Amino acid sequence: MIILDYRDRRPIYEQVLEKLKELMLLDVLKENDPLPSVRSLAMDLSINPNTIQRAYAELERQGYIYTVKGRGSFVAENGKMKDNRKKELLIQVSEMIDEAIRLGISGEELKNMVEIQYEAAGKTGGGGQ
Repeated sequence: MIILDYRDRRPIYEQVLEKLKELMLLDVLKENDPLPSVRSLAMDLSINPNTIQRAYAELERQGYIYTVKGRGSFVAENGKMKDNRKKELLIQVSEMIDEAIRLGISGEELKNMVEIQYEAAGKTGGGGQ
């Protein structure tokens, strides 16, 4: 489910946070699915439970999960999450296009690159279909 990269410069809790977000956005973890308990996930990953607790707290703060006292943490409604992530990505793409234009990359080159990347992602199951 989650594989940590100990060479990554990011703190472990951020890696856990990002992996869980990714699993939610890809519908591996669906709305109202229970998350593993802090203790069990910490044991599975061989890390301190406080690290998992910190990741879960941040996920809850960001609206990705909710907690039911005595029952655990669950995946929140993710339609809004996906919409927010799409908006973030479109902003990033827009910024990259602006930079490409400043560097002198033509519109035709950009279109070709997008088409090539889109087709490649479709063939490998990377989405976009």
